[in-house]
Amino acid sequence: MKKERRVKKNGDFQKVFKKGKSFANRQFVVYCLEKPQQTEFRIGLSVNKKLGNAVVRNQIKRHIRQAFHELDQELAQSMDYVIIARKPAATMDFFDTKKSLEHVLKVAKVLKRTGRAKHVNHAKIN
Repeated sequence: MKKERRVKKNGDFQKVFKKGKSFANRQFVVYCLEKPQQTEFRIGLSVNKKLGNAVVRNQIKRHIRQAFHELDQELAQSMDYVIIARKPAATMDFFDTKKSLEHVLKVAKVLKRTGRAKHVNHAKIN
């Protein structure tokens, strides 16, 4: 994820919190703010120290960034997203994280697709 695609400044975070809409599930809270002048979405991450040590918090952030990277083409582009991780996110692997984020983004109606195959097995058949 390119650095230009990250929400970094406190003022930007506050703007998304105040003017944006929030959507949540058990693992994540996602704030979405439409910014028509932007051509690409930006994400901001908030992972509380109560979720674990630095290793755990950084792993959660890596999982979230990778999930957004994989969902890049399906997401509404002219948006700022702020994702707050909740306690259950600390024990999730990448696939669970992505699935949970897809769910909350569908609730927010910012994912373009509605249905797809859940899992494609790419095993080699001889």
